[in-house]
Amino acid sequence: MKLALQSEMAITNSDVRQLDRSYVFHSWSTQGNLNPLVIAGAEGCKLWDYDGNSWLDFSSQLVNVNIGYQHPRVLAAMKAQLDSLVTIAPATANLARGEAAKRIVELAPDGFSKVFFTNAGADANENAIRMARLYTGRDKIFSAYRSYHGNTGSAIAATGDWRRVPNEYSRGHVHFFNPYLYRSEFNATTEEEECERALAHLRRMIEVEGPAAIAAILLESIPGTAGILVPPKGYMQGVRALADEFGIILILDEVMAGFGRTGRWFGFEHDGIVPDLITFAKGVNSGYVPAGGVLISEPLSRYFDDHFFAGGLTYSGHPLAMAAIVATLDAMKEERVVENAAAMGDGVLQPGLLALAEQHALVGHVRGRGLFQAIELVTDRQRKTPVAAADMGAIKQALIDNGLLPFVVENRIHVVPPCTINAAQIQQGLAIFDHVLGQFSGLVK
Repeated sequence: MKLALQSEMAITNSDVRQLDRSYVFHSWSTQGNLNPLVIAGAEGCKLWDYDGNSWLDFSSQLVNVNIGYQHPRVLAAMKAQLDSLVTIAPATANLARGEAAKRIVELAPDGFSKVFFTNAGADANENAIRMARLYTGRDKIFSAYRSYHGNTGSAIAATGDWRRVPNEYSRGHVHFFNPYLYRSEFNATTEEEECERALAHLRRMIEVEGPAAIAAILLESIPGTAGILVPPKGYMQGVRALADEFGIILILDEVMAGFGRTGRWFGFEHDGIVPDLITFAKGVNSGYVPAGGVLISEPLSRYFDDHFFAGGLTYSGHPLAMAAIVATLDAMKEERVVENAAAMGDGVLQPGLLALAEQHALVGHVRGRGLFQAIELVTDRQRKTPVAAADMGAIKQALIDNGLLPFVVENRIHVVPPCTINAAQIQQGLAIFDHVLGQFSGLVK
C-alpha cells in the first residue's frame, strides 16, 4: 500500500483501464468490447480522472450518491467506527446497527417498528418476498413489467425488463402492466383513463391468478431504471385498496426513490399511502458502504415474534455500513438535503428540462419528482419513435466529452444528480444538455 501511494502521482487513465480489463469481469456486459470510464476521485457533485478531465455528476452513479461524494461527516463516522469495531456477527447487538435502525424507523410512517438489514437492494427485495410468503402462507408474487428489483434469484425474477428472461429460476412470479401514459398499454389518453384502466387490469390479473395464492404485490414507488414513471394520481391508492381487499402484502421498493431522491424521505409519501413492507438501499448511506434493508410493519414484525424467520446474511447490519447510515441521515436532516432536493428538483431542474423540451424536438417527454427526473428522446414526437441505441450511445459520449456524467437507459436520460446539488450546478448541466441536444437535432424526422 505504501508503494502504491508513493507512485500515485504517476498513475494514468491508461494504467487503470489496462488493469481493469486484465482482471475485472464487468456486470451486464459483453466483456470483449468494454472501454470503461476511469475515475480517480470525487467530491460533492464533481468527479475527475488521472489525466485532468472532470465531470459534473448528473447520474449519482447508480442513483445512490444522494449526499454527494466524500461528505466529511460520513467519512469521519466511518473512520471512528474503524477504530472501535470494524465487524461483528449479526447475531450480536452493536451500537451502530441499533442507532441506524432507530433512525430509519423514525423516518417511516406510523406502524413500522423493526428493520432487517441486508447488503443491497436486491437482497432487501429477496427478504421482503420471503417475509410475505412466510406471513401469508401463499406463494405468488405480483410485480410490474416495467420494473427492476435486483439481480438475485427472486429479485431478478420479479424484475420486469429483459434481464429477467435468462435468469428466471425462481418460482411463483406473475407480471402485470403498470401505468405509463406516454406509452400506454391501455389506449388511454388521460391520466384518469390510464389510472382506471391500469387498476382494472391489475384487479383482473389478481382474479385470474387466484387471490388466495398471492402473497405480495411488489412495486417501486416510482419505477426508476424502467423510466422514472411517476404513477398517475390515485393509482397507488388503488393498489393499496386491492391489496387490502384480497389480503395481499404490499411491498414498496424504495431502493432508488427513497431517502430524499424525490424531495421526500420516501417516494410513496407523495401518494399518501402506507405499505406493509418497505425495501431500501442506495441513498440510505449514499453507497459509501454497501447496505440495504427491509422496514417491517407492526403486524409482520409481531408475527415473527413466535414464528421462525428463515433468512439471514453474514454481513447483516455490518458496523461500518451502519455508521455510514447514522452519519448520512443525521447530516441530511441537519443540512436539509431532502428539502434541497425538492427545491432544486421541482423548482429548478424540472422547469429547465421542460424548457429544453420546448427548444429541442428531440425531447419527447419530461417527467419526474424532485431530483428524480427523466427526459425521453424521440426522433418523431407524433409517433414517439425512440432514438436508436447507437445514437443514444453517441449522445451519451457527447455529454461526457462536454463535462457531464449522465445516466442513460434505452432512449432516456435519467437526470438524477446528488441531492446536495445547487442551482448554479443545475444550470451548468442544463447548458451542456442544451448544447449536446442541439448537436443531434438532425436525428429528428
